Amino acid sequence: MIRMPNGLTFAALVVAAACAACSSPTPVLYTIAPIEGPTQAAGPKVIQLRQISLARYLERSQIVLSTENYRLDVMANDWWGEPLGAMMSRVLVEELGQRLPHSVVIAENGAVSAPADATIELNVQRLDEDNTGSLLLHAQADVSFKGRTAPTPRSFRVTVPPPTPGVPGEVAAISIAIGRLADDLASALQAGP
Repeated sequence: MIRMPNGLTFAALVVAAACAACSSPTPVLYTIAPIEGPTQAAGPKVIQLRQISLARYLERSQIVLSTENYRLDVMANDWWGEPLGAMMSRVLVEELGQRLPHSVVIAENGAVSAPADATIELNVQRLDEDNTGSLLLHAQADVSFKGRTAPTPRSFRVTVPPPTPGVPGEVAAISIAIGRLADDLASALQAGP
C-alpha cells in the first residue's frame, strides 16, 4: 500500500477521483410560461380540460430538442420542472381562464370538480424543433359540449421560430405555441355547439 505524505492511501485517492468523475452536474430546470391572449365575450359556464395525451417520446424529464432525420435529440442536463403533460394542463387552464373570463376552467385531475358544460380532450403529437430550428406543435383536440353527441375533432399545427438560441429559446417558443393553441381553443369554446 502506498502512503501519501498526509496519511491518505493511494487507493483512497483513486476511489475519490473516480467518484468525482462519475458525478453529473445538477440539471437546469425549465417551465412553460402562460401567455396572455385576446379575451372572448362568452363561453360555456364550466369547462373541463381532460388529461393531456403526449406522444411517448415527450414523456421524459429531459427536454426534447428535435426528432428530425430519424433521430431523437434530447438535452441531457436541461429538464422540465414537472411532468410535461401536467405542466401543459396547468398552463392551458390558466390561459383559457384568462381568454374566457366568464367561464370557470378546471383540470380533470385537479382537486376542484364540477359538472362540465364543455370538455376539451387534447393529443400532442409533436413538440420539438424542425431542421430549420423552428418549434413545431402538432396536436389534435376534441371540443365537446354538454348535450351534443357528435364530437368535433380539430387538428392544430403551430410553428414558432425561437426568439433566442438554445434551450431557453425553445422553451419560450413552446410557451408561445401553447398560447396560440389556447387562442384557438378559446375561439372554438366561445363559438359554442
